[in-house]
Amino acid sequence: MTPDEYLARLRELTAGFARVARSGDHVAPVPCCGDWRLRDLVVHLGNVHRWAAGIVRTGEPAPQIFEAEPDGDLAAWYGESADGLIEALREAAPEDGAWNFTAAVKTKSFWFRRQVHETAVHLLDAHRAAGTEYTLEPALAADGVDEVLLGMLPKIKRWHTPPAVTVPLLLKTSDTGHAWLITPPAEDVPGSRRADPAEAAEAVVEGPAEGLDLLLWQRVGLDGAGLEITGDATAAKTFLAGPFTP
Repeated sequence: MTPDEYLARLRELTAGFARVARSGDHVAPVPCCGDWRLRDLVVHLGNVHRWAAGIVRTGEPAPQIFEAEPDGDLAAWYGESADGLIEALREAAPEDGAWNFTAAVKTKSFWFRRQVHETAVHLLDAHRAAGTEYTLEPALAADGVDEVLLGMLPKIKRWHTPPAVTVPLLLKTSDTGHAWLITPPAEDVPGSRRADPAEAAEAVVEGPAEGLDLLLWQRVGLDGAGLEITGDATAAKTFLAGPFTP
């Protein structure tokens, strides 16, 4: 997507999250996230938006303070957080330089994409806490997979021991036609690149983009992701055990 397309999508996603923040039970548990309640999730995402907006404005890294408690109404505070981020992105020149924590190019365009996927995954979390349904669109989910595999996996040593890769693995989305080849590590980090879906590999993992994206973000387990493995299943399962994200 272009920065303008990401920005339009971000408006939709933040509006959806704000609706859940207004209507949901703030003490409802969030299934993915330890002992978090819905209130904790809203506070976290609002603070992430404020952090990202500051980086977009200055281009410089900033301290991560994701638990700062809002004054007053929680949903209104989240709305202000989202509005501030959207305004910062709207005013930004995407090609201008800005820090980010992944292998992606260090420009402000990164933050358009990152905040879309940050919000999409947490909107899913919020709906699960509220007991309502939410599904990631295939194209958005495939873009999320791409962000993790090409942006975060090369820098995984910042946060975790890299996932084990013993043979070339091809990850494919059955609904969008995208594919990525993961190769055994050089300097302890697996290689990753976009690939032709017909490319040969010793293990192939294929399934819906949403299932693969949510597996990489540890929102579903392998059994619930709807993925089919052919070839070296042991190697594929070992890699997919992750973790992949901060």
